[in-house]
Amino acid sequence: MNQLLLILLFPLLLTVVSLFKGSAVSKWAFAASIVPLLFTIGLINKFVPDASTQFLIDLPWIPSMGIHFKLGVDGISMMMIILTNLLVPIIILASQKHKYSNPNAFYALIFFMQAGLLVVFTALDGFLFYIGWEAALIPIYFICALWGGENRIRVNLKFFIYTIAGSLIMLIAIIYLHLQTPDNSYDIASFYKLNLPANIQGWIFIAFFLAFAIKMPVFPFHTWQPDTYTEAPTAGTMLLSGIMLKMGIYGVIRWLIPVAPLGFSEWGQTAMILSIIGIVYASVIAFTQKDMKRLVAYSSIAHVGLISAAIFAWNVQGLQGAMIQMLNHGINVVGMFFVLDIIIRRTNTRDMTLMGGIAKVAPGLAIGFLILLLGSVGLPLTNGFIGEFLLLMGVYNYNIWYAAVAGLTIIFGAVYMLRMYQKIMFGELNERTSLFGDIDLTEKAVLLILCVLVIGIGIYPNPLLHISEASVINLIEQVNQKILVK
Repeated sequence: MNQLLLILLFPLLLTVVSLFKGSAVSKWAFAASIVPLLFTIGLINKFVPDASTQFLIDLPWIPSMGIHFKLGVDGISMMMIILTNLLVPIIILASQKHKYSNPNAFYALIFFMQAGLLVVFTALDGFLFYIGWEAALIPIYFICALWGGENRIRVNLKFFIYTIAGSLIMLIAIIYLHLQTPDNSYDIASFYKLNLPANIQGWIFIAFFLAFAIKMPVFPFHTWQPDTYTEAPTAGTMLLSGIMLKMGIYGVIRWLIPVAPLGFSEWGQTAMILSIIGIVYASVIAFTQKDMKRLVAYSSIAHVGLISAAIFAWNVQGLQGAMIQMLNHGINVVGMFFVLDIIIRRTNTRDMTLMGGIAKVAPGLAIGFLILLLGSVGLPLTNGFIGEFLLLMGVYNYNIWYAAVAGLTIIFGAVYMLRMYQKIMFGELNERTSLFGDIDLTEKAVLLILCVLVIGIGIYPNPLLHISEASVINLIEQVNQKILVK
């Protein structure tokens, strides 16, 4: 059996088994989630890091409508598969301390979402891409609605309206592109070959951009994000921030710019300016936050804004930075929300001004928290450094002044993140923190895995950069050639 098909089908199998699994479903779910990661390691071993599409699956699905079940992997897709199948086991392991009502449904939804994400990251058919896009949205909606906080219904409705509106606009664009293909196809290669007028490509760009900008999110389409991250259960927040927002970033790279290169030529700078505004805006808002989860949520908007700006710079450094930083951001933000979850469960508050002195009674947590925080702010020899260095270099090569403003995310991020660490970890103990217990074995395991990834990728990022390099260069050359011809 094709290894890619195995990686896609196994989470669906786990979805069904989870629903009927008896006791100890959480421990079983973690053990089962490691299997797709092992399959991914096997896929990497057979992967040739060139610009070709490998492990191709092309099966007629609805031939009369030109719809195929077509998937494949290149260096860009491979990075997304690694991201998804690495973080899902970590997220499930991090959820072990929570006692969810109906845990069978909870873990089944996570596995179903994993399958949807993998379809998005490997689809080579526009209709299949849209199906995966919606399939990933449905389970996270129910995860947030069923196991979220007090305001989950109102917040989740806003999240759903935003994302479904963007998705429907994208679907209209996909159907329009399909109707323009001479071979009645949704194939991405057919979309790439279309030679549409510049004004039509401008509208296609806007339609795709709205869907992807909402998902990332990019200013001013971000307003659903802080509330949703805050009200979602911790596992839901990790899935949203660690993996799901990467759907939007991946969509820009794979579908938006190559399908509408002339639209990108016209609107790309506007998209970059919105991304940079989002960096500064989110960073300033983060300074004012007392709620730890909201602070990290705004921090995520700022970091994703830098990734988005570097993509629209459309050069090798920016795109390579985006590829590795998607993985790094996922690791770091999942780690940050995990640490905050430990603190919130022990103190029963998200207000960091009510804390203090935790490092005195929980040195293990303090060390893990610090390593993850330093990765988030891009300290040299942590994973965040190489990603942010390449991102800023990409923006710098596009425009030095844009890079100067975008670089504020590093300065601001260091200030508000270290300030949060100081308020939580240092100072005097109080009635909330004096009985704070240090991390147990499961929590140590999660933090150890995350910290090893932060330091390991920071010291030696080259293998990951090598995976995506050829595909990135090839895609840039394809788009630039179309722009130059016009």
